[in-house]
Amino acid sequence: MILVTGATGNVGRHLVGELLCADAKVRALTRDPATARLPSEAEVARTDEMPLDGVTSIFLNPAVFWNGLGDLLERARDRGVRRVVLLSSAAALNDDPRNVVGAHHLEIERAIEETGLEWTFVRPGEFATNALVWEETIRAGEPVREPYATARSAPIHERDIAAVAARALLSDGLVGAKPVLSGPEALTHPRMVEIIGAAAGIPARFEEIPPEQARAEMLGRPYMREGLVDALLRMRAEAVDRDVEISPEVERITGRPARTFAEWAADHF
Repeated sequence: MILVTGATGNVGRHLVGELLCADAKVRALTRDPATARLPSEAEVARTDEMPLDGVTSIFLNPAVFWNGLGDLLERARDRGVRRVVLLSSAAALNDDPRNVVGAHHLEIERAIEETGLEWTFVRPGEFATNALVWEETIRAGEPVREPYATARSAPIHERDIAAVAARALLSDGLVGAKPVLSGPEALTHPRMVEIIGAAAGIPARFEEIPPEQARAEMLGRPYMREGLVDALLRMRAEAVDRDVEISPEVERITGRPARTFAEWAADHF
């Protein structure tokens, strides 16, 4: 039995599908099973109950555990769980204590390593799904306003993250690995906005704003805390005019090229 935390999230929902297609037994955790809309083949349970009976592997989404893992890892080891696949972050490559994103993921990685369980740490960079925050603005015909117009990243489709995580859960080839994942091309936010507009069939514009204005607006969004906002803005600033390293890991692990941002936009718009 494979336990998937965050099963209704951007990655978790696709991961459940990948595992079921491989005929794996899946227990999908969600805050509200009644509204989860997960496949009937999956066993659905509540996140706060965390049932571990019969579980051999866990997909761990740290967004579910922002306030800490509690005794989850100890319980998992005691109940016979053998493997943990963590949805970590490429931010963990930067061991800067000011970077709360990287620090949070590194803390969990180290805790997992100390258990003696088998593990894989999947480290994606920028999620393409982050661009969904622009949808309402674009459809309203307003410009997307962000700082650091020339910052570059290689956004990755959530389906590719799920595909890699599925391989880590279903086979032994990634045990002890920390694959860094990216999309296949480096893009700026203005170019991403342009691609979304083309997929949606509507004009889409980008307008650069000062970082201070962006910070104030980000702090007004749900789940955005001060330290997190500052870390995100710092990472964008560091990406200005930077060469982006494109990771080959999605293709190496799954056997097919990583999906482009245009493919992601077509899927969502």
